[in-house]
Amino acid sequence: MELKSDFSFRPLPDIKRPLRFSLETRAAVAAAPLGPLQDLPGTWTGKGFNVIWRPNSAPGEDHFLELNLTEEILEIEEVKGPIPNRGLLQPDINMFGVTYLQQIKDANNKAGLHIEPGIWASVPQTENPAEAPTVVRMASIPHGTTILAQGLATEIAGPPQIPSVDITPFVIGTAKKISFPESDLSKPSNLRSPPTDITGITQGMVDNPNSALTAAIVGRTIKSTVALVISSDPATPVVGGGVANTAFLQGVAAAGPNAQAVLVTATFWIETVQGQGGGPDVHQLQYTQTVLLNFNGLSWPHITVGTLQKTASIA
Repeated sequence: MELKSDFSFRPLPDIKRPLRFSLETRAAVAAAPLGPLQDLPGTWTGKGFNVIWRPNSAPGEDHFLELNLTEEILEIEEVKGPIPNRGLLQPDINMFGVTYLQQIKDANNKAGLHIEPGIWASVPQTENPAEAPTVVRMASIPHGTTILAQGLATEIAGPPQIPSVDITPFVIGTAKKISFPESDLSKPSNLRSPPTDITGITQGMVDNPNSALTAAIVGRTIKSTVALVISSDPATPVVGGGVANTAFLQGVAAAGPNAQAVLVTATFWIETVQGQGGGPDVHQLQYTQTVLLNFNGLSWPHITVGTLQKTASIA
C-alpha cells in the first residue's frame, strides 16, 4: 500500500480559521497536525491472539469457538494535506489522517485470517455537534462489514491500564451470560479449534484475552502512553459511528441474522518504551478490540489483541 507521491489534499477555498485538535499541548502538534496519531506512520509487526465464536449450521451445534495465535503486519502512511469537511450548521473544519493496511494470519497453520484497509483521522473540536477533539477509525472488513468508530485520545505518564475482558456470550440486550463448555480447554470438543491449531494458547488467555497484552510488557519500562479509545456506538463516547453488514450477515429479520456485527469497541495504546541496554527509546503499539456478533439470540464476543513494534518509518 502506497499513496502516490504527488497526491495531497488541497481545500478550495482554504479553511483558515484556528482549529483545536486533541493533545494540542504537545510541542510537536504545530509541525505534526496528526495530533495523537502522529506516531502511527510506519510499518509495525508483531503477534497477538484472536477469539471468535462462529455460527455453525449443523443441527444442535449452533456455534464453534475458533482460537488463533496470530502474526500481524500493519502498514500506516500519512495522508498529505488537510482533509476538508464542509459544514452547514457550523463553519468548515479540516481533518488530518493516515491510511493503513492490516494483515493477520494464524501463527500455527499460517492461514490468512484478516485483512483490513482503512483510515484513522484526527478531528478538531466542533460546535455542532458540541464535541471535544476526537479520533476516528474508518475500516472495511472483507467478510462483509464496514465500521466507523470514533472516540477520545488521552496521554498518560507510564504504562497503559489494561482491563480484563470476557469471551462469554450473553442474551442480546441483557447482561445474562450463557457459558459453553468450549471455553474450557480441558474438555475435548469438536466445536473448538483442533489441538494442533491452538499450540501455545493457555486457559488464562481464553479466560482473559487481554492477559496476552499484559504478559507482553512484563519487564519493559513504558515511559508514556497515548490511548485511543473508540466505539461504533452512535451515541457514546461521541455522537457518530456505526456498523454496516452485507445482506448475508444480516439475514432475514424474522429468522434472525446469520452473524451480524452490531458493535465494535477498541482501545489502541501507542507506547514509548525505554530502549534496552542503553539504546534509544522505541515505539510499541498494543490494542484490544471486541466485536459483538449476534446470532441465535445471543451476542457472541469476538476479541482480537496484538502487540506490535515499529520496524520501519514511512516519511
